Amino acid sequence: MTIRVLLADDQALLRETFRILIDSRPDMEVVGEAADGDDAVTLTRTHRPDVVVMDIRMPGTDGLTATATICADPSLSATHILILTTFDTEEHVARALHAGAGGFLGKDVGAEGLLHGIRTVVAGDALLSPQATRNLITRFLATPQPGTHPAAQKDLAGLTTREREVMALAAEGLANTEIAERLYLSPLTVRTHIHHAMTKLHARDRAQLVVIAYQTGLVHPNPPRH
Repeated sequence: MTIRVLLADDQALLRETFRILIDSRPDMEVVGEAADGDDAVTLTRTHRPDVVVMDIRMPGTDGLTATATICADPSLSATHILILTTFDTEEHVARALHAGAGGFLGKDVGAEGLLHGIRTVVAGDALLSPQATRNLITRFLATPQPGTHPAAQKDLAGLTTREREVMALAAEGLANTEIAERLYLSPLTVRTHIHHAMTKLHARDRAQLVVIAYQTGLVHPNPPRH
């Protein structure tokens, strides 16, 4: 399967560089380029890409607003968002995740890191920049954003005990292999539980599952260190 990518960045040279890199891979192709958030939304509705590589700061409508618009459209539920920006702060990470992004990388990422990030979010797995401070991220995630409807504890009622357990460990940042070791399961079984939880909670990807885990109180943010 070829991964269809839309590039959204106001820097034409950067878009061209990304296009050359992505089109050079046999399993990927760039289907469109947007210079601002409004174009990103329009082209996403036109091309229905598998992933949008989205810059945060663009003229007019910014990347976070465009991300929220795309993720709120049920007809675009198959499109994933990878935020790529120089603004690598905890607040931007949290806002991107609240908006519905499946991943977040700094623009200083290498070529293979970008390609890996695209494949990761398309697979439905969460991708966070390693520079982000986890304690602050979780504190932001646990706080509902204005105008949103946070998940409630009752939303977890349809999950099995094992699905809740796996979801909680995923929200704490453990990879499938680490969860498997912790619970004496196979990584495939863990992935199945994650998929079932995502389906039952109508989460578009693993990143949104993490947000729901904190908003419902399934897991709690660590207290900030002083």
